[in-house]
Amino acid sequence: MFIQNPSQHASTIAHTLQNPNAWLIACYCAQWCDTCKEYFESFTELSQRFPQHLFVWVDIEEEPELLDDIDIENFPTLLIQIEGKNHFFGTMLPYISHLERILQNIRPDSPVQPGGPASFSRLIQQA
Repeated sequence: MFIQNPSQHASTIAHTLQNPNAWLIACYCAQWCDTCKEYFESFTELSQRFPQHLFVWVDIEEEPELLDDIDIENFPTLLIQIEGKNHFFGTMLPYISHLERILQNIRPDSPVQPGGPASFSRLIQQA
């Protein structure tokens, strides 16, 4: 599932993330960023190859509260959460194959990454 403008779909996001098999893959970008504009199409296409997961496109200038007071300096910045725990958070080169490889190799029991935003479910409910 792919969602753009997450604040407008808060209840759908919260409901989807109640399923422990639905991972959150969030891409934090900005409307003015040319790299993000190019990445957008690949990100939406990737969401179709992983329909069991929730892909969310977050414009950091429109919805900064979904970053949990974290500053982003480079784009795209990706977040992968499983059951509200961060398994990846960081800048990624704008090649969708890198994100796809991570999704193929990550497991729910993989080590949790320290830092990054709080549970997206919590952030979207506070937005």
